Amino acid sequence: MTAPSPQPRTDTGRAHPARVYDWLLGGKDNYPVDEAMGEKLPPEVRVGALQNRAFMGRAVAHLARLGVDQFLDIGTGIPTAPNLHQIVQAIVPSAKVVYTDNDPIVLRHAEALLVSSPEGVTDYFHADVRQPESILERARAVLDFERPIALSLIALMHFVADEQDPYGIVAHLVSALPSGSHLVLSHASNDIFPEVAEEATAQYARSGMTLALRSRPEVARFVEGLEPVEPGLVTAPEWYREPPAPQPEPSGMYGVVARVP
Repeated sequence: MTAPSPQPRTDTGRAHPARVYDWLLGGKDNYPVDEAMGEKLPPEVRVGALQNRAFMGRAVAHLARLGVDQFLDIGTGIPTAPNLHQIVQAIVPSAKVVYTDNDPIVLRHAEALLVSSPEGVTDYFHADVRQPESILERARAVLDFERPIALSLIALMHFVADEQDPYGIVAHLVSALPSGSHLVLSHASNDIFPEVAEEATAQYARSGMTLALRSRPEVARFVEGLEPVEPGLVTAPEWYREPPAPQPEPSGMYGVVARVP
């Protein structure tokens, strides 16, 4: 494991996406400002958060069953069982998982809760996806970039505005991955429930947070040049590989797994 990151200061006076997401999932590791924010969001947003979490579990379990044993999870969020490393190390005990997030409270909980299996490795550090090269540099201390890696960007890129070059960020990260790696990405939509998307975007803006929801064609741009794994880019409940199939239900979250050729 690499040396612990310096502990940044937690701002408890402003809502943070990771802590709002924790509240949406029914977690307790958030502050009143995050709860107040979550309560103002349309109920479909909480449903989407739960669907998103379930998609992550199915996707990384599938990759672990394929033999993928290295995972880079950016925008980890506050630990919520089962965590990514618990899912994949139950299948591949020697798997290595690197977590990173830009909220210091996530880092503190990660240090306490994201404990690897004896055979595997977990590491965690404070970083922002908008500085992809910094993340790659730190990840190389743990992961072997000569072997396939699963890059997990779960419900993250819709917090990166267009002017911050979200497609360039993802392309930079993917370009560092060897052939046979995979991108696991989920993203909230603006074209499935337009009114919900508009209301959620406005609520996040009132709390000083960017929410850049995107259409299906816009989300598809993130995996251009990659090989989507069946069933391709679909809503979160529609994505699965191994039975049982998830319960069909409406969802404003897209999910996709794509292989690096």
